[in-house]
Amino acid sequence: MSAAAKNLPDERGRFGPYGGRYVPETLMAPLEELERGYAAARIDAAFAQRLDDLLHNFAGRPTPLQFAERLTAHLGGPRIYLKREDLLHTGAHKINNCLGQGLLAERMGKRRIIAETGAGQHGVATATVAARLGLECVVYMGTEDMERQRLNVFRMRLLGAEVVGVDAGSRTLKDAISEAMRDWVTNVRSTHYLLGSVLGPHPYPAMVRDFHKVIGIEAREQILRAEGRLPDLLVACVGGGSNAIGLFHAFIGDESVRMLGVEAGGRGHGLGEHAARLAAAAGYAGARPGVLHGTYTYILQTPEGQIATTHSVSAGLDYAAVGPEHAWLAKERRAEYTAVDDDAAVDAARTLARIEGIIPALESAHSLAELIRRAPQMSLDQVVIANVSGRGDKDMDILARYL
Repeated sequence: MSAAAKNLPDERGRFGPYGGRYVPETLMAPLEELERGYAAARIDAAFAQRLDDLLHNFAGRPTPLQFAERLTAHLGGPRIYLKREDLLHTGAHKINNCLGQGLLAERMGKRRIIAETGAGQHGVATATVAARLGLECVVYMGTEDMERQRLNVFRMRLLGAEVVGVDAGSRTLKDAISEAMRDWVTNVRSTHYLLGSVLGPHPYPAMVRDFHKVIGIEAREQILRAEGRLPDLLVACVGGGSNAIGLFHAFIGDESVRMLGVEAGGRGHGLGEHAARLAAAAGYAGARPGVLHGTYTYILQTPEGQIATTHSVSAGLDYAAVGPEHAWLAKERRAEYTAVDDDAAVDAARTLARIEGIIPALESAHSLAELIRRAPQMSLDQVVIANVSGRGDKDMDILARYL
C-alpha cells in the first residue's frame, strides 16, 4: 500500500467500498455545511495556530513515548514503548478531537455542542472543551454505561454539561449515538454534533482521524530519536477506532511497520457476547458489511440483519460497528485485527500497574493483553509501540467488582 493511500477518503467520503454518507435528507445539508466548514478550517493558519496552542498549553501535548523497561524485561521479547495518551488533560486521547471540533463549531457559529459517550472519556473531554470555549453542552449516554462510569458522569456535570441518560435498546454507546443524531436533526441551526470516533457519515471519519493523527506524527519522531529507526509493530485497541487510526496514520505508507488493532472479545465467541467486528479469523461470529449511523462498514448483525447486542468489560469498546477506515485497512491486509477477552484485559491492566506503575483504561488494556501474549514469540531486537489511549481512574469500580 503506497503512501498515497494516506489521502483517502475520496471525494465521496469512501475508503475503498467503506464509508460514505447514509443519512436522512434532513441531515444532508448540515453534513455538507460541516464538510465545507472543515475544508476551510484546514487551510486557515489562524485556526491551526489556535488548535496547536490549546493542544500544547491546555491538553498537554506532546505526550511522552516511554520505554517500558521493566515490562520489556518481564516479557523477555521486543523493546516496548508506550505512547502515553493517558497523560493528556481529561485522561485520554479524546481531547485531541474535541478541541479540534470545538474550535470548528465556534468558527461555524454553533454555540451548542452535543455528543455521545460510552466509557465517558469523550463526554468528559467534550464537556471540558465546551467549558473552555463557553459553549452549551449536552451529552447522551446509555444508562448501562452511566452505571458503569458514574465517576465520569459526575465529572461531566461538574463541568457544566447536561448528561441525558438513554434507556433504549442495549442502553450503551450505539443507543447514545442514535439519540444524539435525533437531537441534531431537530437543532441543526444552532448545534454541532461532536462525534467521538472515526465513525458516522462523511466527513466525520476523516475529520476525527485528522484531529488524532498527531499521535502517530509525534510517535514517529520520538521513536526515530530513541531507536534511530521505525518500529516493527504498532498496537492499539479498537472500538470505533480513533486512537488506533491516530497512531497508525503516520505509518500507513511504511510497509515494514505492522499494525495490530485489538477489539473486545468479551466473554465468548457467540453473537451478543463480544464486540469483535474485524476479528472473524479468530472465530468471532456475526460481523458483515452494512450501514449503521450513516456509514457503510463492518457491523455485528443477526442473521435477519438486525443490529446485534454487544458485550465488553470496557464501555468504550462496546459498539456494534467499526470505523470504515479500519474496515478498509483490514480488507487491504494492511492492518491485522484480533480480539482479547474480558479476563485477559483485566489481567493486563493489573500487570502494567504492578510492573510499570501505570493503571491503563480497560480499553487500552485489551491491546496490552495481546502484546503480552505475543511478546515472548518476538525477537529481542524488535521494537513495538503500544498506545495507552487512556488512564484507568474511570474503571476502578469495575475493576474492584471484577477482582
